[in-house]
Amino acid sequence: MISVSKAKQQILKALPQLPKEIIKIEESLGRILAEPVIADRDFPLFDNSAMDGIALKAADTQGASAENPVQLSLVKTIPAGYAADQRLEPGQAAQIMTGAPVPPGADAVLPVESTDLDFSKPLDRTEAAIFQAVKPGDYIRRQGEYYQHGAILLDKGWEIRSQDIALFATVGQAEITVYRKPRVGLLTTGDELVAPDQPLEPGKIRDSNSYMLRALLEKSGAVAITSGVVADKEEEVIHALDRLIEQDIDLLLTSGGVSMGAFDVVRKVLETHGRVELWKVNMRPGKPLTFGRFREIPFIGLAGNPVSAFVGFQIFVFPALRHMAGVGAPLLTIEASLTADLHSDGRESYIPATLKNEQETWIVEPVQNQSSGNLYALIPTNSLIILPVGVEFLNKGELVKVFEM
Repeated sequence: MISVSKAKQQILKALPQLPKEIIKIEESLGRILAEPVIADRDFPLFDNSAMDGIALKAADTQGASAENPVQLSLVKTIPAGYAADQRLEPGQAAQIMTGAPVPPGADAVLPVESTDLDFSKPLDRTEAAIFQAVKPGDYIRRQGEYYQHGAILLDKGWEIRSQDIALFATVGQAEITVYRKPRVGLLTTGDELVAPDQPLEPGKIRDSNSYMLRALLEKSGAVAITSGVVADKEEEVIHALDRLIEQDIDLLLTSGGVSMGAFDVVRKVLETHGRVELWKVNMRPGKPLTFGRFREIPFIGLAGNPVSAFVGFQIFVFPALRHMAGVGAPLLTIEASLTADLHSDGRESYIPATLKNEQETWIVEPVQNQSSGNLYALIPTNSLIILPVGVEFLNKGELVKVFEM
């Protein structure tokens, strides 16, 4: 058995990065940038008002107060979206709306609340009383204040969010270059498995892994292509994998059939129609992890027990998908205090747990039943406690590393 870190390194090193594609920005949420986004011009594009008020010369407001207002002549109204071409002379001011360009000659904006104007109705005044002094630059957003032409705004490898899409529109990019989504062929094996809508016969259980893994794939930004449940027969597994490959698969993912039992045929298929590059990792749960190639397509085989499959996905498959899609996925952890004693068998362990922050302190409650077949134990959890190799017991209150899912 090899360590978790070595297994992960071996998998990532063997997987290619996917090609680029150009998509519309409205389709880009959650995708990974393949090229940097460059500012096409300064932003703001021009000096503009940060609020509704009046544009003026700051020098004209000196000494102004509610008890001693200064009177200025109103010569223009400047709405947002219109050019400001009339220069203000000393003693003059212009009504200005938020985002409107500051007119020539003005060097400050005074908020409407510091005047005797009412902006809720059309302006019918030629003068305004000023109740507050301002300094040059007050309430003006300067050209290029946020970023300047040629600046790298977002670099490649960035995962696109809703606010990023707004930025693309701002810089005039209606399309964006991203890495193609990984296409993953998903296969679940087991003679004992039946679909959720089928009756249970003696010895049978309902298939849950294919539904869980498909959801995890889609949550991770991959395209999941499923083949359903396949019996533990070599010819059926080979046929199902070949059908998946025909659909331009980048990665094959299976659950079940990779251990040492007589009916664990997936590993045998890999040995005879591809190659096994990694088998068995020193971890709990999920030891019988398999990595290799089937007809030269990268292949990850997870254990069949649902908790093992879930943990194996988080630790190996998710980082693999991120790597293929152009971005790293470091295992970020925090320290939390155990709410109960914790036992392990000395292998590197990933124990489902519930992480909470109480009174600015992180605490973590491990599941009581750590069986890899206990799917229900995952339901209240939101994290995995990570125990290093060699640790067999920890007392309540001790600090542990926790990976928040």
